[in-house]
Amino acid sequence: MYMYQMANTELHGHCEETAGQIAAMSELEEFMTFFGQYDNTTDGNYVVSETVRLCSKRDVNEFGARFIPIFYYTNFILSYIGNGLVLFIIYKYEKLNTVTNVFLLNLVLSNILFASSLPFLAIYHQSEWIFGLVLCKIVSSAYFIGFYSSILFLTLMTFDRYLVVVHAVAAAKSRRRSYAIIASVVVWCISILASVKELILQNVWTSPSSGIMCEELGYPEETMDRWRLVTYYQQFLLFFLLPLFMVMYCYISITVRILSTRMKEKCRSIKLIFVIIFTFFACWTPYNIVILLQAIQISSTSEDEDSCSSSLDYALYVTRNIAYLYCCISPVFYTFVGKKFQSHFRRLVAKNIPCLKRHISISSQSTKTTSQRTPHSDY
Repeated sequence: MYMYQMANTELHGHCEETAGQIAAMSELEEFMTFFGQYDNTTDGNYVVSETVRLCSKRDVNEFGARFIPIFYYTNFILSYIGNGLVLFIIYKYEKLNTVTNVFLLNLVLSNILFASSLPFLAIYHQSEWIFGLVLCKIVSSAYFIGFYSSILFLTLMTFDRYLVVVHAVAAAKSRRRSYAIIASVVVWCISILASVKELILQNVWTSPSSGIMCEELGYPEETMDRWRLVTYYQQFLLFFLLPLFMVMYCYISITVRILSTRMKEKCRSIKLIFVIIFTFFACWTPYNIVILLQAIQISSTSEDEDSCSSSLDYALYVTRNIAYLYCCISPVFYTFVGKKFQSHFRRLVAKNIPCLKRHISISSQSTKTTSQRTPHSDY
């Protein structure tokens, strides 16, 4: 009895009257009865059952907090420098009277939109979401709109090259500036519609352990899982797998056409777009595979099975960062692989760096001559 009273004093902090002691004795009987019923259950099993609640993935979050912000800031700076350079060259030396330049301009804008979300996400990974509800929705939507529009514009540029090379006669009649503008508007509309979910579901809430969060919430967990599955499968099937098959078909057809007609004058343009497309899918394929695996995991496993596994979370961090590299890589191809952009870049450097003017002007003249020999090349 004394032993119980001491235990009860430790648990409850006070026991003032005899009535309270009697009530406590009743509680002790219930307590002992409970353990009598479950005397075959070990403490170890009980602890394991409760540790499911410790699925906060603290190690993954700490990994992201150390690694992600530096990468995001670097990617943001390089993306704005590279895409800004291409944008300036288009503004300074090119005209938007060609289909390729219209598509290229929109692709650069989509990359810039995508990169604009990175500083916000970097700060979010460092601490918590400090930008409020409106920016939570806007930044989340900008990421998906930039991603979806990038892959659609790349696919559209590939299809446009396919028309020019394989169906040259029909393309000469249909490839007008209005066609490029209408196609670009359609791409932006599709990308925005596919990202509406972010505007609706992204909300700000306060987590006791992590602070202010910007995440999808507002509905029961089962409903949120269904929405996540829709997003995962939509991204993998409609914005990755379908464009991949389309690009493969277009380039196989282009290759067959070039081999049969020896259209060497267009090889540079095709090589440039092929390198861009290949780089894009090389960067985005691992990320989309992880997305697919996450969708399969949500579909096939119960809440208690492997729901706390962090392997896919680490893979998501790494592959997503590889995917973000594309925003930095693609402008390099525009500037240094395409002959026209090489010429424009050299003129730009020669004008702003006088000590290099004589050397660059000689190379530029050679490039200009080459460009005149291939007037049909869009690059």
